[in-house]
Amino acid sequence: MHDRDVLIYAISQLIAGLNEGREPSQIVRFKAYEILQATNRVTDGRGYNGLKAALERLSGTRITTNIATAETEVFDGFGLIERFRIVRQTRDGRMQEVEIKLSDWVFNAIRAKEVLTLHRDYFRLRKPLERRIYELARKHCGTQGDWKISLDLLQKKSGSNSTAREFKRLVQNITSQDAKYAHMPDYSVRIEGEHVLFANRGTVHHREATNATTSIRLKPETYEQARDAAPSWDIHYLEREWRDWIKELPTHPDSAFVGFCKKWFQTRGAA
Repeated sequence: MHDRDVLIYAISQLIAGLNEGREPSQIVRFKAYEILQATNRVTDGRGYNGLKAALERLSGTRITTNIATAETEVFDGFGLIERFRIVRQTRDGRMQEVEIKLSDWVFNAIRAKEVLTLHRDYFRLRKPLERRIYELARKHCGTQGDWKISLDLLQKKSGSNSTAREFKRLVQNITSQDAKYAHMPDYSVRIEGEHVLFANRGTVHHREATNATTSIRLKPETYEQARDAAPSWDIHYLEREWRDWIKELPTHPDSAFVGFCKKWFQTRGAA
């Protein structure tokens, strides 16, 4: 489940580029530290070793599906990523940059924008079941006000091998924590008898709403200036924060974004 953080992060970089009017590339490059920081992982040796292991597992994961047309059935097999490359610092062995080539299947879905946006707090969910439940709510509830599903069907969709009684207990733990801390992104979750009810918090509507800020196209040099203004921070993460923060179209969006990054770094320091 957590290996997919790498895939989600890579997809988010390409979607951000598409929103900026850039043509996506099937090969994605990023700083190793940036992905560890963005996906809420430790940035010491354990984090780098875990990232390498995740890349190895992703490259070895194969998906087989069948498509039936009339009297013909075609089986197709493909991977999530075709290959990866790690650039290491020879002095201490720590990885610096990562390059991955996405599969045709994943890349075509990105180009067609057939991917759902996820709340940035998704990476703060540490339990695999919490993540899977959120993904199902994001898919089936979407921008609706609420969505109800039976515990039995939720267990099947989540792929849990627990007994029905144990699965209900696990879901009850999640709902009780959400009732106390509202930790589940985008949707509140509670149990009603033998059903689970998800209620939209309204954040999905906000992210997906079409407003003036989505039309902003920043210049390529603006991103370099922003990186200088907030060193070690993921610039695309800061851009999302900025676009969520602004309420109306700025007169000079490029300078406004750089100013936002400067203020961010002054108040929060290095990532």
